[in-house]
Amino acid sequence: MVNLIVASHGDFAKGILMSGSMIFGEQENVEVVTFQPTEGPDDLDKHYQEALAKFDNDDDTLFLVDLWGGSPFNRASLLQKQDPEHKAIVAGLNLPMLIEAYGGRLGKDKAADLAQYLVPVAKDGVKSVPETEEAAPAQVEKKAAPANFKAGHINIKLARLDTRLLHGQVATAWTPDSKANRIIVVSDAVARDELRKSLIKQAAPNNVRANIVPISKMVEVANDDRFGGVEAFLLFETVEDVLRAVEGGVPIKSLNVGSMAHSEGKTMVNKVLSMDKTDVAAFEKLRDLGVKFDVRKVPSDSSANLFDLIKKANVK
Repeated sequence: MVNLIVASHGDFAKGILMSGSMIFGEQENVEVVTFQPTEGPDDLDKHYQEALAKFDNDDDTLFLVDLWGGSPFNRASLLQKQDPEHKAIVAGLNLPMLIEAYGGRLGKDKAADLAQYLVPVAKDGVKSVPETEEAAPAQVEKKAAPANFKAGHINIKLARLDTRLLHGQVATAWTPDSKANRIIVVSDAVARDELRKSLIKQAAPNNVRANIVPISKMVEVANDDRFGGVEAFLLFETVEDVLRAVEGGVPIKSLNVGSMAHSEGKTMVNKVLSMDKTDVAAFEKLRDLGVKFDVRKVPSDSSANLFDLIKKANVK
């Protein structure tokens, strides 16, 4: 029997598991993983490892996650790529999918087979009253990727600091809000990691290309006058990386401070930002270089004052 891990942002996974139990009864070899607002990728990795450790068998494991490109999906993808023969993922979790997973695994012992079976079931579970008329599938026009070699410098529409880099909120909220046609992850560490690079490119929203470049390359691009067609959304993993980019000449005037994961020795300054004295010093240098700060997790949030948060939290 295929093991199931049901994962989501917040407590959605817990709720849908309860609903599934009401309909199909209690199930064995099913674990829930929730990703809370105060947590980072390392916490999510730990939750997944704890869930996997509870399965006292060598059966395949299927991850049912809430959102394609979200953090639960991205971290599950790392595990799936390490063991593609015995792990699979289905995104877009809904109740019909979960119930069919319970029944389907009775006759399927491969996670990949169960995953392929569940996708049409989940789609068929989406209906409306009144019913929508059947229509031929719309032809989605694929926009051509913006050509690099156009006169003018790259236009930075948005620069964001986010430990999770390209995830659900970034793909579905910040990218449309920025009106960017190119997402650029600026990180030496990620540029050296082929697996993370492939996951980030996979998570990019439709019609927007994602690139991953080291900081030195971003500096070169920013000073090249052949990138006039690029409307860029820059993503940084650490504030120290932002500082290196700005000191190198990348013209960032405003930084959206969205998420900084908690780790040992850091202080929480709000629910999603955790920092230490080194981080604070980097923010102060950026401020002295003329960078403004927009502290918001999602576009609909009200912007908070970064240094008021730091002062109140008494970061040490």
